Amino acid sequence: MPLWDETPGPAGPIVLGMRTIAALVLAAAVVSVPSPAAAAAEPGVATVVPVQVTGAPEKRFNLIVMGDGYTGAEQADFGRDVDRHLNVMWSIEPFKSYRNYINVYRVDIVSGESGISCDPGLTSPRRTTPLSMGFWGRCNPGSVQRLITMDNSAANRYANLVTGTTPGNRQILALGNSGTYGGAGGSYATASGSNAMSALISPHELGHSLGGLQDEYDYYQRGVPGGAYGGGEPSSAHHTLLTERQMSEQRAKWWRWLGEPSESGGPIGRHEGGLYATTGVWRPSAHSMMKTLGYYFDQVSREVMVQRITAKTAVIQDATPADQPLGADRVLWVEPMRPVSHGLTTTWNVDGEDLPTGADTLDLRTLGLTPGTHTVRATVTDPTEFVRDPAVRAALTATRTWTVDTALSTPPDGVEPGFTSSTPTDRPAGGEDVVHVETTHPAATVPEVTWELDGERVGDGGTDLDLGELDLSPGTHRLTAGLGGDTLTWTVDAVAPATGYELSEPLAGAGDTYVYNGPFTMRLTGDDDRDGYVVSESRVDGDGWFNYFGWPTSSALPWTFSEQGTVIDHLVYGKLPRGRHTVEYRSIDAAGNAGAARSFTVTTIAPPPACTRTVTGAHRGPLTVTDGVTCLDGATVTGAVKVRAGASLVVDGGRISGTLTASGAAELHLLGARVDGALAADRTGTLTVVGAELRGAAALTRNTAPTVSGSTVKGALTCSANSPAPADLGVPNKVTGVSGGQCRDLREGPRGERYEAIQQVAQ
Repeated sequence: MPLWDETPGPAGPIVLGMRTIAALVLAAAVVSVPSPAAAAAEPGVATVVPVQVTGAPEKRFNLIVMGDGYTGAEQADFGRDVDRHLNVMWSIEPFKSYRNYINVYRVDIVSGESGISCDPGLTSPRRTTPLSMGFWGRCNPGSVQRLITMDNSAANRYANLVTGTTPGNRQILALGNSGTYGGAGGSYATASGSNAMSALISPHELGHSLGGLQDEYDYYQRGVPGGAYGGGEPSSAHHTLLTERQMSEQRAKWWRWLGEPSESGGPIGRHEGGLYATTGVWRPSAHSMMKTLGYYFDQVSREVMVQRITAKTAVIQDATPADQPLGADRVLWVEPMRPVSHGLTTTWNVDGEDLPTGADTLDLRTLGLTPGTHTVRATVTDPTEFVRDPAVRAALTATRTWTVDTALSTPPDGVEPGFTSSTPTDRPAGGEDVVHVETTHPAATVPEVTWELDGERVGDGGTDLDLGELDLSPGTHRLTAGLGGDTLTWTVDAVAPATGYELSEPLAGAGDTYVYNGPFTMRLTGDDDRDGYVVSESRVDGDGWFNYFGWPTSSALPWTFSEQGTVIDHLVYGKLPRGRHTVEYRSIDAAGNAGAARSFTVTTIAPPPACTRTVTGAHRGPLTVTDGVTCLDGATVTGAVKVRAGASLVVDGGRISGTLTASGAAELHLLGARVDGALAADRTGTLTVVGAELRGAAALTRNTAPTVSGSTVKGALTCSANSPAPADLGVPNKVTGVSGGQCRDLREGPRGERYEAIQQVAQ
């Protein structure tokens, strides 16, 4: 969606520990002024529901998701929409790794009317809703249809219900009750709630609103080319006028990522188009999320998003107070942020010399400091591989400095070891998550956490535990952490989701290999052993992983692949060139577990020519095709069939109770058909025998690129002088009789060198 410069306007929570969670949740669960009795029906009533609370709002990036156009009876629908949007977001980096940096609050706003204005057209009803959301930029004829905007001041008032958040530490995402594609990014982000692609609109719009990323579209109005870019070097981090060589020589823009395989598919390089211009400006990837919904952020945009998310938090959440000198007889500590995927690195330095420890605590008593004062510094750095720019790395780094005076003594503080916060215990941890706890900080003690997995001791006593390093067996595990008299328990979900696929009926298929001669559909079904929205993905020929959302017009419809693709609202979906393709698929569950990728192979071949004559039903007696294209559509022919030079025959199903002879024919297609007599095809331009049953002998000579795939031949099969040799496209044939010559490898069992011809035939 466009980066729209709008007019500025002013589930259970993640566990924060036994001492702090109650206060935070109570502060978040705010109900607006109307009484609870009126809340079920009165328009404008809002309830704040803490979906995920990872820390005090003042120290977190707070995502506030509010709905518009959902009546009191539709609030459950809003909850399901939010769940889907969030789970899709948690499957996308960097939201997946930095989930713990984000508090999420849902604002359930009761609307007096269902839906939003001008949906889908300017002549559609204008509805009265709390946020006044509407397509066409709130029904502006000069806008674009897909642009959803709202009353920002109203949105800000509802966001103010979430205690502890301010415009500086929060991001509003408003979902309109609509199944029409649309959204916007600017001061606030908007998206339709239930469109097939809407859960992908919201992270794209957050790329605008949170990340300041620009659109990589080469158009503004769909169907209207964007023309040539006429400006200077863009300020955008992911657009440039520079060549790859200039980027490398000048160390500019995304030079550090050049040549890397893009997270969204293909290499990172220089791809023309962006900023609504078709030519004259370049972007890093062929199709990242800012260009094509469904793909991931590429590395360039992802790096920006990591910086922006971190900037909304404090890398060091808390630390030993440093407002006055401290004694050398105590423990210093820092509490860093806690990503889901990895731990931050803490480096301790005394008087300019780094210490070997990497813990979050430092016992000064173990250092043997000489009498006098010393400077102690702790530096916390995020080692993420998502960042290569030193300036961004510096933004992900924080320090604390103390003056230590050996002449001072630390009085007893009476603080007992215990937990103050943790990774959520009310939802399963993923099998590769880093689970963490925060503890109290006695001045004279280094808390040592006892970690146990299924009753066995694990870990080194630190405050985090990397489950990915434990190589967990598939299944459900019980993890506990103990300290003093406190115990925390997690369920660890180490069961990857399963993914199934359903394809439309192929011409031929065996195992996970299929042949089609036209469009085909694919449905992916992700399934998990636990509740929560499961995100399914696929990728073709090693390209980027693409979110499976069904079909753009309806999530209930399967995805359609075709040679030219399908044009919907001036965009092309499902374009798959003719040939052999490997389609991988997998799913990601609500705990973040990704199933192992599996795959199937599809070969698409040329469709038969258009019919000039069609025969159906029963045809008695011989049939001779002298010219044009004769199609036997499920017909039964009793007698011999001959195809003369230059003519074509397409047999789709049905039966020929006689011999079939083609000499010099333009094309011969036997698709799921049965031939009771012998088949002789000589010098045929296009010969395709797929899913057929040949009950007599078959002789194929001097044909061009013949295909014999997934067919049954009950007589002898001989082939000679075909160019190239016949190919089975990966689906072998059942040959009862002798197979010889070029056809010896087309039967089940060892297939020799048959794959060499596949690509030639497919193309």
